[in-house]
Amino acid sequence: MHAALSCPAETAWPGPGAAARVAAMSEPVRFTVNGTAHEVSAPADTPLLYVLRNDLGLKGARFGCGSGECGACFVMIDGRAMPACDTPLWSAAGKAITTVEGLAQGGVPHALQRAFIAEQAGQCGYCLSGILMSAAALLRANPRPSDAEIRAALDRNLCRCGAHNRILRAIKRAAEALAP
Repeated sequence: MHAALSCPAETAWPGPGAAARVAAMSEPVRFTVNGTAHEVSAPADTPLLYVLRNDLGLKGARFGCGSGECGACFVMIDGRAMPACDTPLWSAAGKAITTVEGLAQGGVPHALQRAFIAEQAGQCGYCLSGILMSAAALLRANPRPSDAEIRAALDRNLCRCGAHNRILRAIKRAAEALAP
């Protein structure tokens, strides 16, 4: 079910009251996405996911639950994996955001992306961008995580494909590749 359909009408997006929110646009919000500075004018409570996908054309983060509980929309905000679907635009001001598109550097896939391919860690792929972002945030904070730490870092990412063991192997492989 689409999240807007399960929310009370007064909190659904765009739903009733959208015209008032559009009229109450905030000052332009400035932030950096994948190393590029952006300035966006939109209502302050616009979900960051909508701005990334609709305004900036970054389609890697997916809409899943709409309430930050499934992980499909995860991006890194100042190095932490965060749901973009329930992060209001105003809270991104001045922050560094990394999407799955920003993991590769100079056209070279990130070690996580290479490891996920090598381990065939994806099936349908809907959740993978969020899982990659959670894993990237983990490896940034802890370059040599234990299996338990990897599982804990992925706890907020839902995947129904049954590729969990391959995902864990891929993250361990990437950690080894990134280790100094």
